[in-house]
Amino acid sequence: MLKQYLQFKLSQKLSPQQIQLMKLIQLPTQAFEQRLKQELEENPALEKGKEEPDNFDDEFENEFAEETDNETISAEDINIDDYLSDDEVPEYRTKANNYSADDDEKSVPYAAGTTFNQYLITQLNTSYLNDEEWSIAEFLIGSVDESGYIRRTTADIADDLAFTQNIYTDEETVERILKLVQELDPPGVAARSLEECLIIQLKRKELTPSVELATTILEKSFEQFTKKHYKKLIQKYSITEQELKDAISEIEKLNPKPGGSYAGNNRIVEHVVPDFSIRIVEGELELTLNGRNAPELHVSKEYSNMLKGYKDAKKKSKSQKDTVLFIKQKLDAAKWFIDAIRQRQQTLFITMNAIMQYQKKYFLTGDERNLRPMILKDIADEIEMDVSTVSRVANSKYVDTPYGTKLIKEFFSESMKNDQGEDVSTKEIKKILETVIGEESKKKPLTDDKLANILKEKGYPIARRTVAKYREQLDIPVARLRKKI
Repeated sequence: MLKQYLQFKLSQKLSPQQIQLMKLIQLPTQAFEQRLKQELEENPALEKGKEEPDNFDDEFENEFAEETDNETISAEDINIDDYLSDDEVPEYRTKANNYSADDDEKSVPYAAGTTFNQYLITQLNTSYLNDEEWSIAEFLIGSVDESGYIRRTTADIADDLAFTQNIYTDEETVERILKLVQELDPPGVAARSLEECLIIQLKRKELTPSVELATTILEKSFEQFTKKHYKKLIQKYSITEQELKDAISEIEKLNPKPGGSYAGNNRIVEHVVPDFSIRIVEGELELTLNGRNAPELHVSKEYSNMLKGYKDAKKKSKSQKDTVLFIKQKLDAAKWFIDAIRQRQQTLFITMNAIMQYQKKYFLTGDERNLRPMILKDIADEIEMDVSTVSRVANSKYVDTPYGTKLIKEFFSESMKNDQGEDVSTKEIKKILETVIGEESKKKPLTDDKLANILKEKGYPIARRTVAKYREQLDIPVARLRKKI
């Protein structure tokens, strides 16, 4: 038997405008400028720049009372006065000093010229190769990545030549042509491993006892060298500590990424555009928003004139009514976008101001040990907004400080208790750990156990595994790999 019942359900749905606003908040400055440019191109009712004052009469009478058949919203339902009387530039800046019209325009420069692969092929023109050998060499150069390596085996390359280039050859031929490609500049290019890359570079150097020893070590004891088993190397090759040190010095001069040294590599050089700026003025912090985040927008005067002309017309044609409906859609979109920008600036400024006040001691001193433990919820509670909103502001945005340009999310960290029961930032502990490792003797680097004991003596009782985790987050190798002779 079919049973009927009532069920109450509470659900929350975001409107398209709210979703778009969240996306705008998340955008950093450069991406926001692209979004603004896109909106200006798509909506002719939206214009950039200051609007000249108008002399429109704000006292129009509503003479449109008739209804149009088969239209959900008719042109007569539109209160045109709402659009004609609101033609001043909206004030959507959060503060008078949160932007500057005189801010320097920053562009993204790029390196022009030939690509790395084209540079290698140009050098290949001086070699004597037949058509098949040239095709193989060209294919090998095409397999070189940005770091200058070929990360494939000769067997795989030979198979690809057969399937993609219709060139049937053997591994010996590919290996022979590869040796020729490896003679090109920069030294070490087209190597298949770090070991091979370094050996190729050493063989280009003038032969000295140190270079010869360095080559022997890389060819026969590469694993022991990378693991810094220096005592074993000294015993194996019957050398002194100074001779080993000289050989290592030769290796350290080599370039592990020969592709990166090519100045003509046509890659974009990105510049960070700070979204905020913090300055210390007479001992107090001053926060400003990048002027590029506060463009001046207004509704197109031509669209306002079109509405005015429609209102003054005594007879309304069907095409005129369709035009008014189109204009209404574009004007609504333009006004919403301007309002969304205003809300974006308010949200950005309020959130960053709360972060600045929360970390005031750090911004006044620049000492990372003064960073307070801070999570997203702390700021969200402070400004009475959702945690997700704070996350959108902090993610991928930068602030220019007296101590350099910083990623905002770096100011957030978890807390730990010190020996006095006080909450301290994990960033403070990492900074101390980094300092201790920087001052250690490189001949006898400190193990994680010893680092844990030192931190405990300084008032931070943390376990060895926690020290290891923080060390890895700082991208610092284990004690054995930090050893130097």
